[in-house]
Amino acid sequence: MEIYMWWLDLDLASKEWLRENLRTVELPEAVQQGIAAAGGPRPAESSAGGAAVLTSADWDFIETQSEFVD
Repeated sequence: MEIYMWWLDLDLASKEWLRENLRTVELPEAVQQGIAAAGGPRPAESSAGGAAVLTSADWDFIETQSEFVD
């Protein structure tokens, strides 16, 4: 699922962590759970065995399109 479809439902703490730690390979479990709860990818669905939940396109969105006024 594309990030713009679940980003608005992601909790604020997870959004802030992602913005502050751009392109981090391993996400904390709380952030992974927040992404899954919002409708985003789950660790088991990623090709890296759970470590890399977000794609480079997702990171591009977080870096350039997500607004800090959530």
